[in-house]
Amino acid sequence: MSGNDTKRDTRDARDKQTFNGRKPAMGKPAPGTTKRLFGYILSYRWHVVTIVACILIGAVAQAGSALFLQSLIDTYIIPMVGETNPDWNPLIRAITLMGCLYVAGIVASWAWQYLIVAVEQGTLKKIRDDMFAHQQKLPIRYFDTNEHGDIMSHYTNDTDTLRQAISQSFPQMFASLISALAAVISMLWLSVPLTLFVLAFTVMLFFIIRAIVGRAGRFFVQQQRWIGDVNAFVEESVNGQKVIKVFNHEDATQRTFDEKNDELFAASAEANTWGNVTMPVVGNMGYVLYILLAIIGGAMALAGVGNFGLSGSGPLTIGTLVSLLTLSRSYINPLGQVSMQLNMVMMALAGASRIFALMDEPVETDGGTVTLVNVELGEDGVTMREVDHETGHWAWKREAGDDGTRSIKAAEKLHGKAREVALKAREHAITSPDGRLTLLQGDVRFTDVTFGYNPDKPVLHDITWFAKPGQKMALVGATGAGKTTVTNLINRFYDIQEGQILYDGIDVKNIAKPDLRRSLGIVLQDVNLFTGTVMDNIRYGRLDATDEECIAAAKLVNADGFIRMLPQGYQTVLEGDGSGLSQGQRQLISIARAAVADSPALILDEATSSIDTRTEEVVQAGMDALMTGRTVFVIAHRLSTVRNADVIMVLDHGRIIERGNHDELIALKGEYYQLYTGAVELE
Repeated sequence: MSGNDTKRDTRDARDKQTFNGRKPAMGKPAPGTTKRLFGYILSYRWHVVTIVACILIGAVAQAGSALFLQSLIDTYIIPMVGETNPDWNPLIRAITLMGCLYVAGIVASWAWQYLIVAVEQGTLKKIRDDMFAHQQKLPIRYFDTNEHGDIMSHYTNDTDTLRQAISQSFPQMFASLISALAAVISMLWLSVPLTLFVLAFTVMLFFIIRAIVGRAGRFFVQQQRWIGDVNAFVEESVNGQKVIKVFNHEDATQRTFDEKNDELFAASAEANTWGNVTMPVVGNMGYVLYILLAIIGGAMALAGVGNFGLSGSGPLTIGTLVSLLTLSRSYINPLGQVSMQLNMVMMALAGASRIFALMDEPVETDGGTVTLVNVELGEDGVTMREVDHETGHWAWKREAGDDGTRSIKAAEKLHGKAREVALKAREHAITSPDGRLTLLQGDVRFTDVTFGYNPDKPVLHDITWFAKPGQKMALVGATGAGKTTVTNLINRFYDIQEGQILYDGIDVKNIAKPDLRRSLGIVLQDVNLFTGTVMDNIRYGRLDATDEECIAAAKLVNADGFIRMLPQGYQTVLEGDGSGLSQGQRQLISIARAAVADSPALILDEATSSIDTRTEEVVQAGMDALMTGRTVFVIAHRLSTVRNADVIMVLDHGRIIERGNHDELIALKGEYYQLYTGAVELE
């Protein structure tokens, strides 16, 4: 089965949730999102405590300065009106005190905005670290069923919404709420009746704001979803530019992008329209409140209506009315700020919900306890001793108390050919006297294996076969026959639904995945090169490899010649997945990477499919040297590359229909004969 077939099957479940190519719109952020986000923020608790203290100081300074207006007017300014020689000292002292109050508020505001940067950047760093660390543990299935551009959007757009919320929205909302609370307390201090009028007006304003914010919030959540979808499509289009141009698909691609971008535009326009209307509505309602308060307060003052507040009772003075009018603005404006920031908070929580959804994806399960260790082999070929340095011999090490009898019991439960194959694996295994160490030879056996990427759509059906140590095993068949699937199961990219896969007589499910994969070198059809030097890309196969070992690996596969012709040789920096190299050169570097890994077994998945016939002949000699003494699994469409395989298995729709070497299968004149002769005619 090809890589595209794999992705097609593993996407079935997701595709059932789509309609006419549109993804389902996101609802509200997942429950617990806010709590989890603040868990990250509060890891900087002392910064947060200091920020809260500074915000409180700023709010008190703002409310205190407004409250001070009453005393300034009634106590200092009005008594001086009409005096011929007024004493200015008390007024100057009062104004100085008021100035100090403003300065304290300015310093506190600067301090919390300075500290919030450390909280913001530190929180985002930890979230990105945790997200990437979790992503590394996700199974291959996750990446087969999710667009890579959408995954990237978690690190860019979604984290950017968090940055805005942490640095602006959350502190601004808190500061605004504290300012509003301080203003209410100050108004109660001056006049309870007029404060109750302001609060009654606020109830009406609340329902207006809730309707606006609720509508905006829904569209902000949808906006985040469509941004991820657009990013995914752009990433896919960039990677497929050559295909798009070759098939003159620019117009169709543009139409699809326009459709997705229109959806994003519609959601963003609605979200921002309703979000931007909030502040003007609140501001204008604030002016209405100001006018009403001035009319009512002025009427009370002129009519001599009594006034009472927490500070006491008495007539409503001009100073009290001016302070109340100022405080009403200090009360309404923060409410407008809160309503504005709520939209940003909704967008941030939508982004956080997507991030935490990725972090909640089930990680790749292992369960294996058998590890891979270096051993020194005794002269009898059976005695083994574990060592901490490379010896050229590897062994599977079972955990304490496991002497290998579990494998025998599991094999004895099988029936027919599968039971025979499993028991033979145990007979051929070389195990230490205590049963804990089994020499790694590369004996791989499938027994009654059934598997499907989607459990209700099996790809392999009751597969039973074996590869002896050191054999070159070739898997051939038409596209979709299940060839790549077999190799995906050997290294446990996916786990089988039924049957057993035995590696030197050990069920691969009992082998720790890192150790299993360390024993299997792999060269894929689709080459991935990383940003860095050629040397770095070869060393990716084994990070502790020396420069000399990397060069030796390149020479082994005949890649050394073209590498030395590059501008800086092995130190040439590759970018854009090695876009400056030919496909064949990129494949040669990936083969050199497998060579430096020096794994006991090797999987070649269309390893030479991108190399021309002449280059293939050059590479094949190096490949033969690389395969010597190893169990090798070769997947190939070019049947000329598998003629010298020890065993060729022909798969058709997930079943083995023929097995033998090249000459035997040609003489059989079956499916392999048809494929081979067809390939020759095609060439």
